Amino acid sequence: MPNLIAMNSGYTYTSTVYRIVGCRPAAVPSVWSGSAALKGKKLDLQLTGKVALVTGSGRGIGYASALAMAREGARVVITDINPQAVESATAQLKEAGHHALGVVADVCDAHQVQALADQAVAEFGSIDILVNNAGFTRDKYLTKMPEADWDAVVDTILKGAYYCTRAALPSMMEKRWGRVINITSRAHLGNPGQTNYSAAKAGLIGFTRSLAYEQGKFNITANAIAPGFVETDLIRALSTYETLRANALARQPVQRLGAVEDIADAVAFLASARASFITGETVHVTGGRYAS
Repeated sequence: MPNLIAMNSGYTYTSTVYRIVGCRPAAVPSVWSGSAALKGKKLDLQLTGKVALVTGSGRGIGYASALAMAREGARVVITDINPQAVESATAQLKEAGHHALGVVADVCDAHQVQALADQAVAEFGSIDILVNNAGFTRDKYLTKMPEADWDAVVDTILKGAYYCTRAALPSMMEKRWGRVINITSRAHLGNPGQTNYSAAKAGLIGFTRSLAYEQGKFNITANAIAPGFVETDLIRALSTYETLRANALARQPVQRLGAVEDIADAVAFLASARASFITGETVHVTGGRYAS
């Protein structure tokens, strides 16, 4: 009779299923608590010396992405429209021993974005990695949505990506190396009450694919990451949090909420030399959820 195979992944599990090994079942926990066991671990992604600019990085997914790349040796530029968030995030990175520059900028303002890019190049010599993460939701059914809410969401996500990418590309093209990573969303598939957000995130995927075609000859890749339901401070503060959480867990195979580190790890990988032959792709980090 074959021996039982013990599986030890380092994760904490909350329930149990069985895997058949030969003719005996071995207990295998199936629901894991996230990336806590890997949190803060270096993955050797060869980012030492690279310069990464991350928009909307004062907190949440943006800050986690900047931190993940900093841990891999990158020098990072923190930028956000919120001065306090920029100051706090930059200070935390520096206190941890990382090279960081903080710049307050509105990605919807072309002049501020160009000044941001110029400051990053002046401080660190180049921009090698751009993560277009800035964005937010203003949810309403279309018949009740003010034009200002449409414009604010679409401009921040799409025009912001346009301005930032346009400003960062010359540095990448000069070095003939670069990474553009656009944070889209599972919402690109459509969500009720999010016509503005879903349209903008779907547009960002088209932007990513077109950019990949344009920039491949310069050894610049462009990819998108589509997060699912990710538990952030902003999400937890919503009055509808429990409803949203239950809805997400009912629709995804992996029975836990996403963590900002899940998205950050995907960002760090796509930014790395190990992802040099991946471009024009959209990576869904959703726990397997696609439906609304």
